[in-house]
Amino acid sequence: MSATTSSTRSTRSRSAKRTKDRAPRPESAFQRAFAVFAECLLTGVWIALAALPLLTLPAALAAGAAHLRRVLAHEAATWREFAADLRSAARHGWLVGLAGWAALWLLYADLVVVRAGLPGGAFAGTVGVLAFLGLLAAGLRAAVSWRPGASWRALLPAAVRRTVRDPAGSLLLICGLAVVPVSAWFAAPLAAPVLGVVVAGALAVERRHGHH
Repeated sequence: MSATTSSTRSTRSRSAKRTKDRAPRPESAFQRAFAVFAECLLTGVWIALAALPLLTLPAALAAGAAHLRRVLAHEAATWREFAADLRSAARHGWLVGLAGWAALWLLYADLVVVRAGLPGGAFAGTVGVLAFLGLLAAGLRAAVSWRPGASWRALLPAAVRRTVRDPAGSLLLICGLAVVPVSAWFAAPLAAPVLGVVVAGALAVERRHGHH
């Protein structure tokens, strides 16, 4: 009887050990961080493809930010959800894109005045560049704050206020945006995945401002 009991315990012990060996090991902090970083790079490629019509850039950024929020929340995050958000954000987001290109044209006209050497041109050029950079930061803040059903008309003024009240965060956003053309100059294909990293950084800046 004792031998049978001992044999049963030994069998159970070996079975438990095999089960433990087969159990998946929990991910390390490095593995989780690397997975999020890889998802950011993939999201950047999605954003770049969605922004090819040019006017859809704000909507693409908004959809990318929504995708990364789902990833961080461990929710369903696939191309289908991204495409649905893109369609929703683009309904009125294309107007934001149009306004952005109009602002870029005004900046170009301002710089032409500076090059012409007209009186006060240097001052006007400085103001124009600073205003354009501020609008870029505000536009990125509005895009990453977008939610399905949100109004761009309400998002933009709130984003402008946050841009003014949080100069440190706005400077970080501008520096992040500057990395995109630098990456494109270094190697054009790098610009696309970097967009995802910029959006992730903007989400962090907005969260930081919200905590303050």
